[in-house]
Amino acid sequence: MFRSLSGYNYRIWASGSIVSNVGTWMQRTAQDWIVLTQLTHHDAAAVGITMALQFGPMLVFLPLSGLVADRFNQQTILKITQGSMGAFSLVLALLTVTGVVQLWEVYVLAFLLGSVQAFDTPARQIFVSQLVGGPNLSNAVSLNSASFNLARTIGPAVAGVLIAIIGSGWVFMINVISFGAVLASLFLLRRSEMVVTPRAKPKKGNLLGGLRYVRTRPDIVMLLIVMFVYGTFGVNFAIYISTMSTLIFHSGATGFGILSSIMAAGSVAGALVSASRQHPRLRYLFTSTAIFAAGCALAAFAPSYWPFAGALVIMGVASQTINTTANSYIQLSTPSAVRGRVIAIYFAVFAGGTPIGAPIIGWVANEFGPRWALGVGAASGVVCAIVMLVWMVRYRTLKVHFIDRRLSLTFGVARRELAAEEIVAAEVAQK
Repeated sequence: MFRSLSGYNYRIWASGSIVSNVGTWMQRTAQDWIVLTQLTHHDAAAVGITMALQFGPMLVFLPLSGLVADRFNQQTILKITQGSMGAFSLVLALLTVTGVVQLWEVYVLAFLLGSVQAFDTPARQIFVSQLVGGPNLSNAVSLNSASFNLARTIGPAVAGVLIAIIGSGWVFMINVISFGAVLASLFLLRRSEMVVTPRAKPKKGNLLGGLRYVRTRPDIVMLLIVMFVYGTFGVNFAIYISTMSTLIFHSGATGFGILSSIMAAGSVAGALVSASRQHPRLRYLFTSTAIFAAGCALAAFAPSYWPFAGALVIMGVASQTINTTANSYIQLSTPSAVRGRVIAIYFAVFAGGTPIGAPIIGWVANEFGPRWALGVGAASGVVCAIVMLVWMVRYRTLKVHFIDRRLSLTFGVARRELAAEEIVAAEVAQK
């Protein structure tokens, strides 16, 4: 499960990366919390706007961000982006600790951080291929994507607890410090052990090269559709948990932190299971979207605090499996020369849907209640499962039969999936 950590470079990078990622999500959670409870009167729509400003730049800067990751040295890009985000975070921390922060300032800083993050994310995701080569590449990619998505859940959990203890301003300050970990890891890497990977050469049409490549891959097109629906209407955990904890269960910041921690526990389990698999398979994605829909439905109907917490565990496991499987499949099935642009498209579709979905989910929570917002999340999981089922019937051999009176589904192998595995094998051999 952790075999790629045997290499020095990846071990150093992974240590600094997880600290920085957790700190980033701690800030985003504390940011949403002060918008909901301090700067507005429990206005979920304002939280949705903040989330939109955080994730919108992913879509705005596509495909430039991916081309930058493919063309330039990713280590240098990460030094610049991490330093810039640390500076913006320091401004927000000082404004909040001194008690002068205003809503419009949060909006502006959220957009600035999101803009830098748009260039940081594709470079961070494909940087792992320079740290690990050979048979451990698949495991390293899985661990890297698991780390990124795990921080998406652990960060809010830690932030929820610390908000109640030390306040949101000091949570922002902790995030500022966390940037030091990843910057230190970038300077400690051994250049002699870095793996050389092909880069995109300057030529006309490079900017849209990722889009042209995706058009030739029906499996990736299907995956992008699924992740858009899921990312737009399903991944709104900050709204789900904050509104349920405050408006339904009246538990405040402490209850919010506990619920976030419980969901993080489910995500840890999902991350470990995903990393233990040798190859990401689309069948795992299909199963996880259905389980995610069931988890959201159970959460929507939960009669009290603890049944709701139990449903969050299910959502956490399913969500982490979806994120890690999709991310790993995209990276391992695309050539390195175009990988940055394809990853940028993936994150633009996944995170870029938040500017659309978060305000809608916030409005639903305001007008109809948090339980209906969770109902929308459940519906998104059902739609994703249906899209994948249709794709499998059309592009793969999907057979339904019974073994010992038990229903069994047998999946064939798509042509494009075979091509994806050939790409990975060829690049590993080249390295």
